[in-house]
Amino acid sequence: MEALDFARDSWEEDEEPGLGHLHRSTSLQTLFTPLALTQPFLQLPLFLLRERERESMGKVMESENQEFPAEMASDDFSDTQLIYHVRAALASVTHEDGDRENYDELVGYLHPKKIHNPDEIALLVTTLKALSGAASYIDSAHHEALLFAVSRMSLWNYGTDVMDALLELIISLASSNGKYIDWCLEMLVKNFVPPYFDILKHENGLVKKNKVLSRVHAALKDIADLVPLAPLRLSPIVVQRMPSVFSKEPEIVVYVENMLKLESGAIGEIVSSTMLPALVDRLIELDVEIGSDGLLQEDAKGMFEMELEDDAEDNDEKYDSMTPSELLFRKSLQGNLVVEKLDSLMVLTFLHLESCQNSGRLAEVFNVLLGSFKRTVLNAYKSKFTQFVMFYACALDPEECGLKFATVLLEMFVSDVNPSSTRMSAVAYLASYLSRAKFLSAALVSNILQRLVGWCFDYCKSHDYDMNPRAHQVFYSGCQAMMYILCFRLRSLMDIPRLKLQLNKNMPIESILKHKLSPLKVCLPTIVEEFLKQAKAAQLFMTSESFIFNDLLESDLSRAFGGNDRLDMFFPFDPCLLKKSESYLKPHFVRWSKVKTTYDDDNDEFSDSGSDVSDDDFDDRNADDMMDDDLVVSVEGLDFNRMSITPKFTGMPAIIRPSTNPKSL
Repeated sequence: MEALDFARDSWEEDEEPGLGHLHRSTSLQTLFTPLALTQPFLQLPLFLLRERERESMGKVMESENQEFPAEMASDDFSDTQLIYHVRAALASVTHEDGDRENYDELVGYLHPKKIHNPDEIALLVTTLKALSGAASYIDSAHHEALLFAVSRMSLWNYGTDVMDALLELIISLASSNGKYIDWCLEMLVKNFVPPYFDILKHENGLVKKNKVLSRVHAALKDIADLVPLAPLRLSPIVVQRMPSVFSKEPEIVVYVENMLKLESGAIGEIVSSTMLPALVDRLIELDVEIGSDGLLQEDAKGMFEMELEDDAEDNDEKYDSMTPSELLFRKSLQGNLVVEKLDSLMVLTFLHLESCQNSGRLAEVFNVLLGSFKRTVLNAYKSKFTQFVMFYACALDPEECGLKFATVLLEMFVSDVNPSSTRMSAVAYLASYLSRAKFLSAALVSNILQRLVGWCFDYCKSHDYDMNPRAHQVFYSGCQAMMYILCFRLRSLMDIPRLKLQLNKNMPIESILKHKLSPLKVCLPTIVEEFLKQAKAAQLFMTSESFIFNDLLESDLSRAFGGNDRLDMFFPFDPCLLKKSESYLKPHFVRWSKVKTTYDDDNDEFSDSGSDVSDDDFDDRNADDMMDDDLVVSVEGLDFNRMSITPKFTGMPAIIRPSTNPKSL
């Protein structure tokens, strides 16, 4: 009974009721010390006890004694003897007339069941370790029942000793025969998430999670070391088992945590090119789901609002920079389960990017994300939030990632190899990025802008045609991007003498706008109007044309060049309204209310509610000057001091059906 007493003394209560484990120092030989035959079920498999009973009673035939190693005659079972008996049990079912009794007992010990005492745990650990030693004898053709029983075992249901024994068996199987690689990898990936999430709600739920997942990833590393091609097999398995957009938030969040841990782990160099694109694809699916499930579409004009910087009715510091329309839209997102999942995954991705920056891997990871962006995100016009993964990566490393993103977008626009829609989308991203990224220097913006203006000027020289929105979509999108950037950045460029000179001498903007293609008549009136107003105040150029907009956000001409996807109204980096994600982006993001325009008084105090100058003051001070100059712009119904030149919620439907979950963002 010494072995039984030792096992009981060694047993420690696991973090979950009813589960236990033995100290790691407990050896197979100690566990298998024979017990009194009156208690055969406590630690030894029954077929081994029957074997011991036959030996002790002298009923073992001479031929059988010769079949086993000499040490079988001793009083104790050694590890080698135990493994030998398990091999015999496995071999017994490979013959049609074989005795299946021992094999069936062996399989029975593996079927998941609630374990109540340390003796049952010791028996399970013993069985798993013995199978590990006999892994090369396991044949899927004959031992399907055994493999099925093992596949139903979850690490989350056991203590650490059973976990370690089960993982030892999985690693042994993977290294013993190549045909088990996928089965073993799927077994490990299955344990990325618990079988039921009540486990994580327990007092020691986080401890249990760390114990399981640390062992799973260590096992994946061990298999990769033993089988170098295993990581290539792992990537598609992880992607295929990824929870769908309809899964519950805890499930998909924990699973993505494991994907990102793989990406940054020992085999990350191999799996990174698969993990990150798969994550971006899932973000896009969730993003688009927000726009198609539970949303009521309105007519195009009703989907947009001016970003009026009224005083926020909500005095909460978190919302004091938001316009009433933004607050209204955020309230419509509250309780939407898809939105909450997307927000949580975005934050998880942001934290991963921060980790990559700290470890010096951000540039490498950014290249993978950039490839995924070009393949998936760039032309997903219904995407409203996923693109901020790229924005945040650039914010963490403006000098390398930030510059590269702007350069790639510009190159995609100027390359006539790309489809028109791709070029228009690229320049819309470029304009929105250069306008909203607080971390980009004025010099960088000026250099990119000069190349954009140069392309538009060259286009004018080679296309001596009259205005035609549909025939020259790419040109008009470039002109609109140019004006959009200057609405946000003109003041900062004019305040630096070197950049002001570059703008006046090296950028023939006036020639472009006066061309027969008439971009001022085709581009969005709200952008043209704000641009001309700032250009006049900065004395950038003068034009003899008059434009009467009458408070138009868009026109028939802008709709024509924008096409069915309304790329004339595509501003991908408009404010992000996901509650948790926005807190990460806010320090790096330029809101229109914070922009100093060329017509602003230097003594004005800028706040999230815009300029302190009233509508009447603006009209009284500027009306005469505007009529005297050659530039005439009608301002009926528009408050320039408080307007945003960005149509709000681009592509965003107006109403989201409330979710049954009342939890807010």
